[in-house]
Amino acid sequence: MALIGASPTAAPQVALVHLTAADPQVEVLARSEHAKLDGAQVSKPTELRVNVAGDREVVALVYPPTASAADWRAPVIVRAHPGPTASCLLRLDWQAQFFTSRGFAVVDVDYLGSTGYGRVFREALYGRWGLDDVDDCAAVADHLLATGRAVPGQVFIRGASAGGYTALHAVAQNGPFAAATAVSAIVDPDRWVESVPRFQRAHARRLRGGAGRVDAATVQRPVLLVHGTADDVAVVEDVRELAEQLTAHGVPHDMLLLPDVGHYVATSARAGTALEAELAHYRLVMTAAAAECGDYTAASGS
Repeated sequence: MALIGASPTAAPQVALVHLTAADPQVEVLARSEHAKLDGAQVSKPTELRVNVAGDREVVALVYPPTASAADWRAPVIVRAHPGPTASCLLRLDWQAQFFTSRGFAVVDVDYLGSTGYGRVFREALYGRWGLDDVDDCAAVADHLLATGRAVPGQVFIRGASAGGYTALHAVAQNGPFAAATAVSAIVDPDRWVESVPRFQRAHARRLRGGAGRVDAATVQRPVLLVHGTADDVAVVEDVRELAEQLTAHGVPHDMLLLPDVGHYVATSARAGTALEAELAHYRLVMTAAAAECGDYTAASGS
């Protein structure tokens, strides 16, 4: 049997499984990661189910910091998957491992609209994009804070493409997130309908009508914008305009433009640069929060 398979400890592989032998054997034909990574210590996710909006349930995958104790407590990065009607995949994710190996927990949320939970669940995001997906990500973050897993003031949200749109709207309201990272972000759903590949346009039209274009005036937390200059799906002009508007409204932000990179930053030659910038973004916010706390303590005489 030929297959493409993965697991929390193995990235996608092309393999042959020999079933006729008494002891079935797996023959790997092609793999995505370097052989030197075999045996590397990785964070294994656990499933979390959180009740939101009455009796609706949201599923998330929680990656604890690498080699952490069972009672771990850490800064948390909530990831909104792209699509937005995609889903979180239970496979080895080296981007998640990049952060868990540096002391963060990473949480992937299958918010309303995700694939894998039936058509009704998936189509429920139509006309509600930027609203219910944001609420679901916030509900998972609030749960982690309430249970003592997440550190207050050190909970972040990030997303790519449609997930970037979710992340930006998540910091355009009061909530648990201290900052956001938006990679190849969709800023304006109406503009996206025109730039998205033709086979996706009907899908894009049904999604819009929820939160609308990201409004810089409503953004309340620091933002990192990462975008390829050759992106023809979510055009870079929208992100440049958003950055200018954030500057005009005095919203802390940074923008990393990646020359000649298209929509898929994670698979580009600049993926490492983007990850390092994201890590620095979170650390800067955490350092600033710690400094403010120190200033308050000194002023209060504590």
